[in-house]
Amino acid sequence: MKIAIILAVPVLMFLGQACNTKTEAQTQKSETVNNTEEHYTFQLSDKVTRQKVIFKNRYGIELTGDLYAPKNSGDQKLPAIILSGPFGAVKEQSSGLYANELAARGFITLAFDPSFTGESGGEVRNVASPDIFTEDFSAAVDYIGLLPSVDRDQIGIMAICGLSGMALTAATSDTRIKAVATASMYDMSRSMSRGYKNSYTREQRQAVIDYLSQQRWNDAENGDYALGLHEVPFDENGNLVKGNRVLPETLPNDPDPVLAAFFDYYRTPRGFHPRAINSTTAWTATTPMSFFSFPMAANLDMISPRPIMLVAGENAHSRYYSEDIYKEASEPKELVIVPDADHVDLYDKVNIIPFDQLETFFRENLNKNNQL
Repeated sequence: MKIAIILAVPVLMFLGQACNTKTEAQTQKSETVNNTEEHYTFQLSDKVTRQKVIFKNRYGIELTGDLYAPKNSGDQKLPAIILSGPFGAVKEQSSGLYANELAARGFITLAFDPSFTGESGGEVRNVASPDIFTEDFSAAVDYIGLLPSVDRDQIGIMAICGLSGMALTAATSDTRIKAVATASMYDMSRSMSRGYKNSYTREQRQAVIDYLSQQRWNDAENGDYALGLHEVPFDENGNLVKGNRVLPETLPNDPDPVLAAFFDYYRTPRGFHPRAINSTTAWTATTPMSFFSFPMAANLDMISPRPIMLVAGENAHSRYYSEDIYKEASEPKELVIVPDADHVDLYDKVNIIPFDQLETFFRENLNKNNQL
């Protein structure tokens, strides 16, 4: 058992040049990106290369990712880390930042857009599926484990915020994943179905279910999928709030601190990306339905003896998700609390993100030969 309170240490990021190589079939898909939206919220390290890649999950959905590799690594097979999240973000944001930094430290890394979001496929856009998002991690393992530069027995995964629950869930049923780390973890099934710190009453939960059920009639009649519930479904009077954006166009006066923190990332040049759902739009209205039926990490004990590392900000509103998973998980496990950090600080503030601890965690655990 290990609980760490870490000190903030500076992490240097380096400038660099992106590299995109694609097949002819992929060229048309990339042209729009290169012309209008080839934008990253961080600078590429001069120690790594970045390459656009495409692979399919077992449902046949085409996923798009960025593959980061250390320069001058020769012919040696390297350990690999797969990354995604936050929920409603794209690979050009936080997950790419983590992938970039970890690649500079000697790992092959892959940051990908989940199904139905960003550059990845899926006919309906902006819909989330806990099952399919979980599968996407294993599909990424399929892809990266076949690369000649990767040691397929040394593959780990990491997720930020709302994809963390899917990463943990993927590891419960995929033993090829040798270590799991999360940052600013959110359990989206618990959040959607039970509210903040399980605050929903049964009546409120029933109200959400009824709304989702009736919305399906509307979508069926209209032949389209309406955008969804507000991030916080109930107002101060307990009434259901509906909306077509995750975040508002402008902040209200005296905003809730959590809303302000998310806004400062997704709606400002700091983290804005035109393909990110949180920056520009909302999830489909019926998205929460499957999350009511799909509890995350229901078989959490099956990850052991493979290790888990949970990183959370000391002041994060979401800290309890990491702490609850830590209490429930079997050994080996590690909880890292970052002093003075909030939830969103761990998206991109490289001076406090514990990259040294993450590097050590993956390097030590991916090199072990006694795991399943």
